[in-house]
Amino acid sequence: MQLKLANPLVFFDLETTGININKDRIVEISLLKVFPNGDEECKTRRINPEMPIPPESTKIHGITDEDVKDCPVFKEIAKSLAAIIEGCDLAGFNSNRFDIPLLVEEFLRAGVDIDLNKRKFIDVQTIFHKMEQRTLSAAYKFYCDKELDNAHSAEHDTKATYEVLQAQLDRYPELQNDMKFLSEFSSFTNNVDFAGRMIYNEKGEEIINFGKYKGRLVSEVLSSDPSYYSWIMNGDFPLNTKKVLTEIRLRAIQGK
Repeated sequence: MQLKLANPLVFFDLETTGININKDRIVEISLLKVFPNGDEECKTRRINPEMPIPPESTKIHGITDEDVKDCPVFKEIAKSLAAIIEGCDLAGFNSNRFDIPLLVEEFLRAGVDIDLNKRKFIDVQTIFHKMEQRTLSAAYKFYCDKELDNAHSAEHDTKATYEVLQAQLDRYPELQNDMKFLSEFSSFTNNVDFAGRMIYNEKGEEIINFGKYKGRLVSEVLSSDPSYYSWIMNGDFPLNTKKVLTEIRLRAIQGK
């Protein structure tokens, strides 16, 4: 089924040095840009992560330090990458929980403050898990009746994710071919920051989503425990989380 798009939709996948959003880096990124008229553009880049790639990560994606030693660092391609996804919605497999938060961290570290707040995010893994409870390889076999060769190659995973979403729309009549619907359907929580440390409650208010203050309004916590802000800012939290918390704090100060 051809996707009904108001904006271009970029399917993307990251291969990384690990799974720590705060510390790990991208070693390969692949983007498949699908335009409203059905045209497609695919681009894959390897990136020097400026840190050693652990053997356990190389075992998964096959990329070694030697493979990326002469590749550009993320900061060198950040602006061109931001231009590619400008005005686009984003889709991936487990992208809401991992790829998007990590990509945002890379942009912030590179000094490129890309605004994704108005984008729609379609997580094909979430749709799959809500419907069938499987992995990407199993999803590809289940929906497309194909074997996923070269799994954990960013480009193969990206193209497979695109095919799976098309097949999901064909299989489930209750899924609307609409990016706003799919974005909402594939979101487990309504995140304020990309890592989900803060979420919106039913009233649209920002609340803490972890730790001893879980469920409390962010504004109330910042007011009753001023040291909480310093703890977050000095702690091992994503840059995006710190940026959003600062915006909430400044808004509260200006509102007084």
